[in-house]
Amino acid sequence: MTQLPDLADRFTDDRADCATCVSWLSHEGIIAVDGADTDKFLQGQITCDLKTVSTDSSSLGARCNPKGRMQSSFRLWRSDQGVMLSLAHELIESQLADLAKYAVFYKCQLTNQSEKWIGFGIWGEAADAALQNCGLTLPTNGAVVHKDNLFAIGLPGGACSLWVPTERAGQLLDQLCQYASPVSLNQWLLQQIQSGVGQVTGPTRESFIPQMLNLQQLGGVSFRKGCYTGQEIVARMQYLGKLKRRMYRLLMAGEALPPPGTEIVDRDSGKAVGEVVMAARGSKAVEMLAVLQKDAAQLTTLSAGDSDGPLISLADLPYERELTTAEAE
Repeated sequence: MTQLPDLADRFTDDRADCATCVSWLSHEGIIAVDGADTDKFLQGQITCDLKTVSTDSSSLGARCNPKGRMQSSFRLWRSDQGVMLSLAHELIESQLADLAKYAVFYKCQLTNQSEKWIGFGIWGEAADAALQNCGLTLPTNGAVVHKDNLFAIGLPGGACSLWVPTERAGQLLDQLCQYASPVSLNQWLLQQIQSGVGQVTGPTRESFIPQMLNLQQLGGVSFRKGCYTGQEIVARMQYLGKLKRRMYRLLMAGEALPPPGTEIVDRDSGKAVGEVVMAARGSKAVEMLAVLQKDAAQLTTLSAGDSDGPLISLADLPYERELTTAEAE
């Protein structure tokens, strides 16, 4: 089996100037769901529609509590081991325990497969060449290219996650590194932030409904599939409610990273107007995704943590225009 500490030693570079990068997705693990009733079970538990996910496609999604608050967010795809969900490591045990309460009524099994799989994130101009060196090609956003138990999953921003069996991770990393430079997880998170893809982690569990993380804009919520846990709240917000908070991309001077769940504060009023989803160090500033009250997003008096922190400025999301247009309708 691959020695994970040895693998970790290869991903210490924080440079952002490499043309093609590969990072170890050490923050994520895998839940597998297998059995005759897998699709029937999951359809009643998650926000995305499994009917649209083939062996050659994937989907973002979330699992909500009955109040519509996200217990986890994930990327989902199919394999010979069943339906695979990659999500934050610290959420796996609690998510398995909650799902198990419902799975007992179906012919399916839920397992933590995190020790059996290693994920790499690949992006940059030679990403396709790096994957071809492993016998794969770079998939488009949402597509899955698979061969010999390797799964390349296309993500927003031209990036790709590659999930491989743990025992083959070292060899495949060597092949990827003939075209890509290994960099720290920070650089991967930065790429995800710039693509506008947030993630639920331990500190933000049950803090947001899916629309607050713009999940509907990223194809992670189906409003036609029927009932699932929390569906009534999610649908009501989409069709009858008015979303007062959503995710924005922010910039902040310095290098100190505010942890997920850190409050965003309006200096003038001293009130909390949002919270951090995720943050990473960029070449010129700390970049973060944060859920903010819409009427506070344009303020120039925001800081993270308390009123004495560095000022925060608003930056663009790649889909900002579409979100703004939808909100205006």
